[in-house]
Amino acid sequence: MSALFQPLKLRDVTLPNRVWMAPMCQYSAAPEGPLAGAPGDWHFAHYGARAAGGTGLIVVEATAVSPEGRISPQDLGLWNDTQVEAFRRITDFLRTQGTVPGLQLAHAGRKASTAQPWKGGAPVGADAHGWQPAAPSPLAFDDGHPVPTELTAARIQEIVGHFADAARRALAAGFEIAEIHGAHGYLIHEFLSPHSNRRTDAYGGSYENRTRFALEVVDAVRAVWPEDKPLFFRVSATDWLDEGGWTPDDTVRFARDLQAHGVDLLDVSTGGNARVRIPTGPGYQVPFAARVKAETSLPVAAVGLITEAGQAEKILANGEADAVLLGRELLRDPSWARRAARALGGEVRVPDQYGWAV
Repeated sequence: MSALFQPLKLRDVTLPNRVWMAPMCQYSAAPEGPLAGAPGDWHFAHYGARAAGGTGLIVVEATAVSPEGRISPQDLGLWNDTQVEAFRRITDFLRTQGTVPGLQLAHAGRKASTAQPWKGGAPVGADAHGWQPAAPSPLAFDDGHPVPTELTAARIQEIVGHFADAARRALAAGFEIAEIHGAHGYLIHEFLSPHSNRRTDAYGGSYENRTRFALEVVDAVRAVWPEDKPLFFRVSATDWLDEGGWTPDDTVRFARDLQAHGVDLLDVSTGGNARVRIPTGPGYQVPFAARVKAETSLPVAAVGLITEAGQAEKILANGEADAVLLGRELLRDPSWARRAARALGGEVRVPDQYGWAV
């Protein structure tokens, strides 16, 4: 039988297949007012289509744990109960389609307060609903980006609390899997990497200090996230820097630490913390996931230009990952899972309304 269409059980949650949707920001929430950060009709239709298409797990896009943690003013958030009710509409529908609803909890750090990508993605000010970003160290992400405010130890602890509060709300909103966003140059990644973390206190310098914030967030979320529900962590396995960055060796070591702190799966991506040229190609990030899987006992998901059914099947059959996360391919084809099942002899749930088209 197809490896891609075998169920996977993590804690007490059974995922119907290994075709998962990666978190991809839609930048389509209201930037202010009573519905700021809440998902709307676009999000319902977007995620609902992929669930109807047979996707086993949908990890809803980076959802900010506080207003200043948004990448853009139009990002989703989970800092109030109005947002909880809006998310529940989505999770209820995903479950009717047999899809497990997951949510990525995030804080953008120094990459916060930017315009929507189709409007250039540059930093925005108060006149466009923007704010002053904060980070581990007062280092701008890139030319044209503001120097962020350096976080105090007290403020760091507040943010840890925001992650826990958002996890409680995610549970109330009906999510069954929570993922902590520690990748792509956002706040947690900024602490992990010596490229962006120049602190000299307990949160900077050594590997142990640079991973302290991430593990405090994991502990805070795990403390409020039910024992029977899985917790994921997304990591950038490398900064793609020749020196002075986070490395694949760090990732393997960190995976063991995360597992000891109650993380159930590592979502392995790369990059995002520096302007560098990344050598992309089909499955270009899979070797990083494969190394974690080979050298630790922590389950992993692979992501990065995985587009074809046979390619995804081979990744799992070769033992390089436990699941695949599809990004842009699911934007192009919401029913990718159903098409892959036909190609590989697997099975996915087909809505009765679409049964005549099978």
